[in-house]
Amino acid sequence: MTDYFKNNKTANRCLKIIHTVLPLYVFANYPILLFYTFFWRKSAFLETLVVPAAVFTLITVLRKIIKRQRPYDCFDVAPVIPKKSEPDSMPSRHTASAFIIAMTVLSINTYAGIFYIIIALLISLSRIFAGVHYISDVIVGAVISILCGVIFLFVI
Repeated sequence: MTDYFKNNKTANRCLKIIHTVLPLYVFANYPILLFYTFFWRKSAFLETLVVPAAVFTLITVLRKIIKRQRPYDCFDVAPVIPKKSEPDSMPSRHTASAFIIAMTVLSINTYAGIFYIIIALLISLSRIFAGVHYISDVIVGAVISILCGVIFLFVI
């Protein structure tokens, strides 16, 4: 699957942009959301702060427990986007973080939340296409965040 991106300069460039810029966009805008909720939606501030932090912590702990090797380590192939890391592929922290932030935005504004969910999907796909995560890594990260988002941002 990564060969296409390794052999096609345009696809490779697009993947690198998506892989690098979209997570920065989401994570850089999260403090703006915190600022907004702190000053204008005080009732949502605590959950906007605590739920993503709890999901991030949960994902980090799960990665340390599971210790799954990354695809490029298992198959001895170079990833499209070089990455050096510990064997901590499962679940994808980028995916989980993007989805829980998207769910948090969705709880504040439906249209912006849908936009962030699309970005989270693109981030997830970029992790797979870059060869740094298995499909199951991003699915588990997304499912954990979506479930936590639904339960703690919409139900409770």
